[in-house]
Amino acid sequence: MIVIIAVWQGAAFISGNDLLPGPAQVLSRIWTVLYDGTLVVNLAITLRRVILSFLIAMMIGAAVGMVMGSREKYDAFLDGVLILGLNIPALVVIILCYIWFGLTEIAAVVAVAVNKIPMVIVTVREGARSIDRELMSVARVYKISRTDTFLKVYMPQLYPYLLVAARNGLALIWKIVLVVELLGRSDGVGFQLGTYFQFFDIEGILAYTFAFIFVILFFEGLIMRPLEQYLARWRQ
Repeated sequence: MIVIIAVWQGAAFISGNDLLPGPAQVLSRIWTVLYDGTLVVNLAITLRRVILSFLIAMMIGAAVGMVMGSREKYDAFLDGVLILGLNIPALVVIILCYIWFGLTEIAAVVAVAVNKIPMVIVTVREGARSIDRELMSVARVYKISRTDTFLKVYMPQLYPYLLVAARNGLALIWKIVLVVELLGRSDGVGFQLGTYFQFFDIEGILAYTFAFIFVILFFEGLIMRPLEQYLARWRQ
């Protein structure tokens, strides 16, 4: 970390503070926007959109993925639609959602979720295909209820794939949300970055960028990793 900061400071000195503000300037700007409340408000708005889009995408994608992975006829029927969803550019989906639903919060959340759902389906489908059928047969032999079989036999085998889908999904959603906000919202981190871009405010762009990175690291360290350890406890 010290080396990175030193290199950053050296690059800022060589290029000039207008092109690349130094660490001290960016830190001071972060404190300024944090103190006046704009940073907290925009981060909270963006985080809300991320969470809503993530939950919608995971629920729909996991359900469809499990069905496609366990039923060949549904897999064959939906495979073409899935391939189409995987290859449509995110920008096209965002623009279409804004045209169809207007420049609204619903359009923003739907655009992000639609871009994420196909990736969840692909990952969960592979997990459903790899389920140990012998374990499922044992559960039927011992007449374990369908609910217990699903929760205690089926789902634990699917958890690693769900976690992969969640991690990859978050990495994608963080990026797409900013584009959605830049194109059609009047608040959030993406909108604020667009405003700074119009005024060539590199210091403001870097301040919001590092604040956003901190939120991502915070989310990863305090939520995703503990959740992964909790769901994998049955392996120990």
